Amino acid sequence: MGLFGNKERPAREKKEKHQPQNLAQQEYNHPRDTNSCQSQMDAQLTRNNRGVVLKLYIENFKRMNDLFGFEYCDELLEMIFDYLKQRTGCMVFRYVGVEFIIIMKNQGLREASQMAELLIERFNENWAIGNTECICSVQIALCTYPGYASNAAEMLKCLDMATAQAAEMGSNQYAVYDKALHTQNLRKKAIARYLSTAIANGEVEICFRPTYNREEKRFTRAELLMRVFIKDVGMVGSSEFLPIAEDTGQVRLVEYYALNKAAEMISRLTKAGIAFESIALPISSMLLLQGDFQQEMSKLIQQYQIPPKKLAIELEEYVADTARSNVMVLLKNLSWMGVELILNNFGSGSTGLGQVFELPIDTLKFGRMFIWQLENNPKSAPVNAGLVQIAKMMKKNVLADGVETKGQKDFLDRFGCHLQQGPYYTSVLPEKEVASLLSLSGDGLKREMQERRANRR
Repeated sequence: MGLFGNKERPAREKKEKHQPQNLAQQEYNHPRDTNSCQSQMDAQLTRNNRGVVLKLYIENFKRMNDLFGFEYCDELLEMIFDYLKQRTGCMVFRYVGVEFIIIMKNQGLREASQMAELLIERFNENWAIGNTECICSVQIALCTYPGYASNAAEMLKCLDMATAQAAEMGSNQYAVYDKALHTQNLRKKAIARYLSTAIANGEVEICFRPTYNREEKRFTRAELLMRVFIKDVGMVGSSEFLPIAEDTGQVRLVEYYALNKAAEMISRLTKAGIAFESIALPISSMLLLQGDFQQEMSKLIQQYQIPPKKLAIELEEYVADTARSNVMVLLKNLSWMGVELILNNFGSGSTGLGQVFELPIDTLKFGRMFIWQLENNPKSAPVNAGLVQIAKMMKKNVLADGVETKGQKDFLDRFGCHLQQGPYYTSVLPEKEVASLLSLSGDGLKREMQERRANRR
């Protein structure tokens, strides 16, 4: 069914699996009263009570605002709020933006799961405001009490994790905060506690993923990665701890530490006379949008005397949709300063090609899943080939990440994608080995690669 239409339809009759409690006995707070919501949760969690808290999150609401306008969507949220009150017979709160909290007192997980299924059935149908209908999808999170959370703040974090898991399953799904998610939560807390200490003590291991240039037949680039060993957790890579750093406010500390390490590497390679294209590292969009990022980058470039385009930062594709006018100005200034800009996960489909090519990006990077499809989804080959050709016509570099097999390499060669990285070429390496690899070419590089492949066997 389409996203919207003008034909009104009567709501389908459904057999109710769960009868609401007596609505006359319920008290409902103002739909935007966040403090009341947290107070009610704290009250429930600190007494000898039992029940389940549900969080309902409406996804893609920004797009609906763009399509229908603010007044329409505000009325839609009020309609959803009223529906949730009447359908659940429980305390319902319009929490933050497009989130609703439902407190099901004296109910078990079974009843709450049945309610979540009923709510999802309703969100599979149209909502009509006046003569205009729309469809909006949701994710629902469930967490029982007592147990995992002792206060409202902890409960909201539990619900956030369950919402994220529901989102991974797709639209109109629900997930329960259970033992497995709780174990993940404890892991995140341990990482968050130790992260700043590890950086202060110099316990973060810096390593690099080299990039092979098929045209020059040698390694010309490298991407900086970080990992740290945390007691009772094990070795943790930057792909795991960077999102945690964003959530805990440590992203600035972590990212500027990495930027300085990348700058040091560039300085050493330059002084040693080793020819290379760039050293890259991923940058959080949160850091990118801080007001002093451009100033800090300028200081870094001057301090280490970094030549133009030797320092590269990788940005996620969704940055194109985030504070777009501000990002455009910042990226243009960074490019003018001599920073190479790499758009990560190009081709993921989260951003239109028109928006991507308006950005002052130097290099487009295909993600691992995109490369994996080359051998596993025949229909993806012409799409990949087309994107590579479009990028080359726009005079952008194209880099393929996650190349694992000769078959994938051969596909990329035929498409004309000359920058490739992944296990097929080499594993992640410490700084000294990367510097040595970047300095090799011809027969010397062939011997080195043969030895590495023999060692892997």
